[in-house]
Amino acid sequence: MKKLSIFSALLLTACVTINIYFPAAAAEKAADTIIKDIQSVTPVPKPKAELNNWQKTAMQWLDKSINLIIPAAQAAEADLTIDSNEIRQLRTKMESRFSNLSGFYTAGYIGIQADGLLAIREATTVPLQERNAVNSLVGAENADRNALYQAIANANGHPDWVADIKATFAKRWIGNAQAGWWYQSAGNWVQK
Repeated sequence: MKKLSIFSALLLTACVTINIYFPAAAAEKAADTIIKDIQSVTPVPKPKAELNNWQKTAMQWLDKSINLIIPAAQAAEADLTIDSNEIRQLRTKMESRFSNLSGFYTAGYIGIQADGLLAIREATTVPLQERNAVNSLVGAENADRNALYQAIANANGHPDWVADIKATFAKRWIGNAQAGWWYQSAGNWVQK
């Protein structure tokens, strides 16, 4: 009996737990990529400061010297898969819908809630002949956004990440909103 309890204790101490943490930075990058594709926004590169020839030569020499002394480290960057058949289908639907939603964003009829889903800000401001279209578009967009978050979580083998993915996308939908669009902040509608 004593041998069995010692063996059991050894087995318990030999167990290793590996925690897989949600890759927040990779999720933000993935969210920005998807949102910009959906909204067909191409980022404008910031102009780089030009160096004169002497500065370029000095910087190259310094870089080579440092690399001889301290070899460059190769760090593995966390990645998040955003490519699967389901994700591609959802993105395509959202991209095609965006042209219809864009005018409603601009008119201020719809806004981005704190959870990243769309909402009609004030139904009475939406012209009667457009209310059904706005309601339908907002409903379809919200359904696809939720399906997209689940599809990304599933594609990465972590269905339990869906809440983290949704929270990350919520921040990035607001961060990528165009000037003049409305979003919720601290329970109030704010125009960007």
